[in-house]
Amino acid sequence: MKIIKNILIEGKHQKPIVTDVFYKETHQPKKVVIFCHGYKGFKDWGAWNLVAKAFAEAGFFFVKFNFSYNGGTAEQPIDFPDLEAFGNNNYTKELDDLESVLDWVSTNTNFKNEAKRNNISIIGHSRAGGIVTIKAAEDFRVRNLISLASVCDFGSRSSTIGDLENWKKRGVKYVENGRTKQLMPHFYQFYVNFKENEERLNIEKSAKKVTVPHLIIHGDADTSISVEESKKIHSWNPKSTLKIIKNADHVFNVSHPWQKEKMSKELEEVTKICIAFLG
Repeated sequence: MKIIKNILIEGKHQKPIVTDVFYKETHQPKKVVIFCHGYKGFKDWGAWNLVAKAFAEAGFFFVKFNFSYNGGTAEQPIDFPDLEAFGNNNYTKELDDLESVLDWVSTNTNFKNEAKRNNISIIGHSRAGGIVTIKAAEDFRVRNLISLASVCDFGSRSSTIGDLENWKKRGVKYVENGRTKQLMPHFYQFYVNFKENEERLNIEKSAKKVTVPHLIIHGDADTSISVEESKKIHSWNPKSTLKIIKNADHVFNVSHPWQKEKMSKELEEVTKICIAFLG
């Protein structure tokens, strides 16, 4: 298996998009899958590398990347050495990053013998479930859409990470990262950016516009984002397929760091469902 880590793709916002590709070198073009991590996530979190290998073994050209303002850097793509960048992230930057990765895959001649550049599916976990749903509704290059443990609404989250007045006055508010114990800043620009782009950032509207095959997966033991959110997305796109994973939490029962050689049985089930769906 060919694994190329930490390729730097130029984004639209002065920071590189750090990207990995996984594939079996067969000199036969393969369907492309692009994976997007969620809030306080990164491409090497937990068992995402095992997921990437499973897709590559199944015959896909698998791409995963760090959003350019996720708090990682080109030198240190794991965890959050750049909290200033994290605080300046927002939904439209993430949409722009995904578009840059789509552009890169679609035009990259280095992989033309390995990647079907006109057959691209996108997967988003958690917050990125909303990002990929919006992108699938607006970008004709997306052939299939998969949302994992997805949020169904950005609006309620954009203004409830604390009191709006205080946030505006101070210009920043903090959320503690339970694992690293860092105080993660959220600059007020996040809320301003959401309000300025509220129409575009409407997941319900986007889900209703999606015309490509759409798979929605959620764990019934998710305490971070309720399974009801995925049920709502499914109701907005009745042609979508909804799969509920029993006893699975928000990250399908893996954690970071993940030292085991195998995924949890719940994440393995998710991966198998995705691979079968993308066929």
